[in-house]
Amino acid sequence: MDPKGKTALITGGAVRVGKAITLALAEAGANVVVNYNRSAGPARETTAAARAFGVGALAVQSDIGDQQQVAAMAAAAKTEFGGVDILVNNASLWMKTPFPADNLDAWQSVTNILINGSFYCANAVAPLMLAKGEGAIVNIIDLSAYEPWPDYIAHSTGKAALLAMTRQLALELAPAVRVNAVAPGPVLPPPDFDDAMIARSADKTLLNRWGTPEDIAEAVLFFVKAGYVTGEALAVDGGQRFGHRKYEHG
Repeated sequence: MDPKGKTALITGGAVRVGKAITLALAEAGANVVVNYNRSAGPARETTAAARAFGVGALAVQSDIGDQQQVAAMAAAAKTEFGGVDILVNNASLWMKTPFPADNLDAWQSVTNILINGSFYCANAVAPLMLAKGEGAIVNIIDLSAYEPWPDYIAHSTGKAALLAMTRQLALELAPAVRVNAVAPGPVLPPPDFDDAMIARSADKTLLNRWGTPEDIAEAVLFFVKAGYVTGEALAVDGGQRFGHRKYEHG
């Protein structure tokens, strides 16, 4: 699919990796719907930057864990641009969830966004895509979809579920709509990373460095454009999954 003249909805599209994806799609000629929950200021800045590429840009506040708010967001996109051709399920909530847990609020908050929210968004825009006979969905997972991360059971479970959802949606929506996933490695340090942790993460990759949000955006564009690829996941991680083999075998 050529993004030019199409409309893309990016959840969590105002900041960090989501912002890079939004601007890459806008630069490629797509109108963008920038979903945000609390980042109203950054959403305004990102939509203004997107419009500088000569495309339409709409910021929509929506808690994607709320089905009614997602439906309203999809309706706003349809009113403004006639529908949604590209969906990027990028939104997530980075929060520790140690196990066992006395309080389940964090578990529910994280999984509600990653699992329910991604499903609600796909469910809301899929009929629009099917009616047009064309569409692309790209889900942003990460390496926790393949391996457990200590103290992040909700995040790891949610990302693994999103990978499974990628394959299921590819099956359900074929042949009109293609669904794929991008698994970023280290591209932006979490807020709690100090210099030592940043250096250690770089050393865990085969390329000995961090990537950038733009690397992830480039992979998203690949999946949007790659007309014969569906149900796939691409790790954009500098070889982090295999970095531990730099030093020893077995």
